[in-house]
Amino acid sequence: MPGTTKYITLEDAKKAMAAAEAEARKNNWTVAIAILDAGGHLILFEKIDDTQLGSINVAIGKARTALNFKRPTKALEEIIAGGRQVFLAVEGVTPLQGGLPVTVDGKVIGAVGVSGVMSSQDEQVAQAAVNVLQG
Repeated sequence: MPGTTKYITLEDAKKAMAAAEAEARKNNWTVAIAILDAGGHLILFEKIDDTQLGSINVAIGKARTALNFKRPTKALEEIIAGGRQVFLAVEGVTPLQGGLPVTVDGKVIGAVGVSGVMSSQDEQVAQAAVNVLQG
């Protein structure tokens, strides 16, 4: 039915960003957080004070990778760690844990990417945002 497709609104993204920021601040982590729409475009981006500048593009790259491959970026990191280095040749792939797709009713409607601390911690922050968006 037309008009029933779920998408991430700006208000949804703001609520998700607040949850991600709260998770990061609770743990004293300085991170960059990117929330993308289904087309891979930024809806919202935030860089907590003192986050390393390199994390800006990494967070966006993780989100785009999760969106494009419809899976957490940890899965791609594991493929490469398992010996499939040829995957590194794929243009635009950021195969580092911390990017998660947002899936609603079986459709990927966006993604969240986080960078700045250990990869598992990045994913923990991203998961806080995804929980709100999939809620």
